[in-house]
Amino acid sequence: MTSPTTTSWPSLRVSDWTATRDTLHMWTQIVGKIRMAHAPMLNHWWQVTLYVSPRGLTTSTIPYGTGAFEIEFDVLGHQLDVRTSSGDARSLPLAPMPVAEFYARIMDMLKQLGIEAPIRPRPNEVDPAIPFAEDYEHASYDGEAVTLFWRQLLQANRVIGEFRSYFVGKVSPVHFFWGGMDLACTRFSGRSAPPHPGGMPNCADWVMAEGYSRELSSCGFWPGGGEEGAFYSYAYPEPDGFAEQQISPEGAYFSTEFKQFLLPYEVARAAPDPDHAVAEFLHTTYKAAADQGHWDRSALEDDPLRWHRTPAR
Repeated sequence: MTSPTTTSWPSLRVSDWTATRDTLHMWTQIVGKIRMAHAPMLNHWWQVTLYVSPRGLTTSTIPYGTGAFEIEFDVLGHQLDVRTSSGDARSLPLAPMPVAEFYARIMDMLKQLGIEAPIRPRPNEVDPAIPFAEDYEHASYDGEAVTLFWRQLLQANRVIGEFRSYFVGKVSPVHFFWGGMDLACTRFSGRSAPPHPGGMPNCADWVMAEGYSRELSSCGFWPGGGEEGAFYSYAYPEPDGFAEQQISPEGAYFSTEFKQFLLPYEVARAAPDPDHAVAEFLHTTYKAAADQGHWDRSALEDDPLRWHRTPAR
C-alpha cells in the first residue's frame, strides 16, 4: 500500500508536459509583469514574484490607486481570476490557447475593471523572446499536468518554508520567480557582493546586479534539472571549495553545467521520507555555503522551536 507521504509527492515527468510548461511559463510572466507594474520596489525584485496558494499561484495583493487587486491561477478550477477591493471580478477559463490570445484576454479583463497595466510586452530570461502579442507558438494547456506541477510546488513550498524558519537574518519569502519559473528562498550573510556579471538572455545586466547585490545562499525547486524537476542550491559569490563539500542525501550532486547542487525531484519523491530528504539537502548545502563563506552563523541562525520548550506558567 502506498503511504500518504508518498502520494502527496506526485510524479510528473518534465518530458510529458514540456509544451504546457513552456506555455504556462509565458502566462506567468504576463501576470508577474502586471504585478511589477504596480507594486513598489523591494530589494532583489521581491515585489514581482508570485506565491503558492491553496488553489494555485497568486500575485497576492497588488496596490492600485487607493484600492487593490489580485490575480490568481486557480489550477483546481482551471481559471484565471482577477479580484478587486471594490468587489468586481473577472475570470478567464484556462484551456489550450496561444500566448497572444491569453495576453489579449487578460488585458481586456483589466480594462473592464478599470486597471491600467503598462508592461514591457515580451518575456525575460528566455531565448527567443517572442513578444506576447505575437506568440502563437506556445499554446498548450494540459490541466492535469498543471495541477500536478502545483502539487509539486505545494510540497516544495512547505518544506522550504520550514527550512526558512531556522534563519533569523535577512531571508526572502518562499516565492515563485516567473523569469526562471522556479520557487526560491534566499538567505543573506549581511555582506555586500561583487557586481553580478549578468548574461541572462533577454534580461538587462543591471537587473541581475540588483538581484545579487548581497552575498547569498539560495535554494529552490524548478521543473528542470531532473526527469521530474529538481531542488537546487547555490551561493553567490561561490566561495572556494563550495562544490567539493559533502552534502546529503544520497543522489544529490554538484552540477558543473548549472554550477549548483541539485537533488532530482524523483530521488526525493522515492525516498522513505521525502520531507527529510529535501530538508537534508537544504541544510547541508546551506552549511557548505555558510561555512566556506565564513558567515556568522551563530548570529544568523536559531531554533524555530525555541519557545515550544519554554515551561508553561
